[in-house]
Amino acid sequence: MAGLLRSVAAALLLLSMTSLGFAANKVIIILDASGSMWAQIDGKPKLEIARESLRTVLQSVPADDEIGFMAYGHREKGSCEDIELIVPPQAGSASAISAAADSLKFLGKTPLTAAVKQAAEALKYTEDKATVVLITDGLETCEGDPCALGKELEASGVDFTADVVGFGLTADEGKQIACLAENTGGKYIQASDEKALQEALVETVAAPAPAPEPAPAPAPAPAPEPAKPEFNFIPSVVMAEGGDPITDGNAWEVYKTKPDGTRGESVTTQYNSYEANLEPGDYIVVARADEALVEQKVKIEAGQVYKPLFTLNAGTMLIHPKAYQGADISDEAHVDFAFPGGSTTHYGDTKIILPAGEQKVTVAIGSGSVTETIQLAAGQTVEKDIVVGVGHAVVNAYYTAGGDKADSSGISIQIVKAKKKIDGSREDVAHSYGPDSKFWLPPDDYVAVTALDLATVEQPFSVKVGDDQDVKVTLDAGVLAMSAPGAYSIEVLSPKKDIQGNRKALGLSYGDTWQQTIPAGDYAVVRHMSGEGQDKEMPVTIKAGERTEITVQP
Repeated sequence: MAGLLRSVAAALLLLSMTSLGFAANKVIIILDASGSMWAQIDGKPKLEIARESLRTVLQSVPADDEIGFMAYGHREKGSCEDIELIVPPQAGSASAISAAADSLKFLGKTPLTAAVKQAAEALKYTEDKATVVLITDGLETCEGDPCALGKELEASGVDFTADVVGFGLTADEGKQIACLAENTGGKYIQASDEKALQEALVETVAAPAPAPEPAPAPAPAPAPEPAKPEFNFIPSVVMAEGGDPITDGNAWEVYKTKPDGTRGESVTTQYNSYEANLEPGDYIVVARADEALVEQKVKIEAGQVYKPLFTLNAGTMLIHPKAYQGADISDEAHVDFAFPGGSTTHYGDTKIILPAGEQKVTVAIGSGSVTETIQLAAGQTVEKDIVVGVGHAVVNAYYTAGGDKADSSGISIQIVKAKKKIDGSREDVAHSYGPDSKFWLPPDDYVAVTALDLATVEQPFSVKVGDDQDVKVTLDAGVLAMSAPGAYSIEVLSPKKDIQGNRKALGLSYGDTWQQTIPAGDYAVVRHMSGEGQDKEMPVTIKAGERTEITVQP
């Protein structure tokens, strides 16, 4: 790991010391936010590895580089249209991209071909030089052809390049998307772990400038001067006074000092052990490890070697979130930390360095959450299981008891508290859509309000800590397929009038065909025409678990 970070540091140092790199290009980074990114590498979710790697590399990209950020699969399950340009290409976008990546949900499909096409169009690839960097852990799942797209973009673009990073793909899987890069003159890079992903991002997102032309032949060497020290700045950082130096996973930021004593121009950002030759002058140096940081002012004078010690006054927390006592560690958990001077959110099993002091740790799994306050001393490591105390319920709807499951994405399930408030309403707890809807719930009595088209049913159930139950909701409904040739609209009414002489309207649709799930019973289907006096209606009886087809003729 130390060797990796030295190589990353070297590339970023070269980038920050030149005005070249890809500053003349506009670049869009595309991140795969499909559900498969929850898979783990070396015990860590791939999505967290991707977020941290992006944050690390983007911190040192020059502020005038124009970088955009796109993601797919982060808003809807099963949608091939879920593609969004979240951060348009612009200078100084590093923090906006990191924040956007941190807020993504990973749950959808992999429309990578369409995403690359949209990114190319956003960059106006037929008019300007453009580069797209795709980071994906899966293959195309929306019938796109990445190889054909690569040829199309190469043929019609001014100077278009697609670089592809296959994160966690096998060699055979990589061959299926490498053609997208190869057909545009780009690179395909296989990244099987965190180290390889960081190296790939340095090579694609923060590629250093070309080497300068050879310098002219040197003049005859003058008489040798006395040997100088190899480095004049060799800092070290510890968690607490008397602790061992931190040499892995930490960062160093060096800034020039403004006349008013505040931070000025960034000189460099380095990682892990750090040694350097700084020009004489005044600097502000920041040492970081996760959420802990400390800064010092340093004055460099010619001929002197400086070895300052930085003390973070921080400790380490290892939080293992669990749904209930004895459960496995939950990858679905949100782990929120509120600590002296800030806050942060992690997911699943978490290891983090925080400033010493009172830590408020909130773990949420589904609709349940628990907060604990923990005192963390400088240099201390606290490891703790935090148990939320929830049960698991899977809700499905059935047309009849013991009959066919309603396998429709149009199913809406609202979980509310069973006990009503004083005004008669119920507390809303959670929502989901489609079959096999899953909920983590605190122990209590609930009602699953399940709706499919015109059928709505309330199913009470109770949850205990550690439950894993299957909640079956019987709709007692059938499917009514209606046709009314030439109709302006179709309406379903109750067959009988109320005391006021009105019939209850169950639903209305414009057009001459309509299909709905509807509770078993007797109804009237009305065919509305645009002309006065041309409406026609037909009675119909719906049986639970059966399909009924009717045609209301003119």
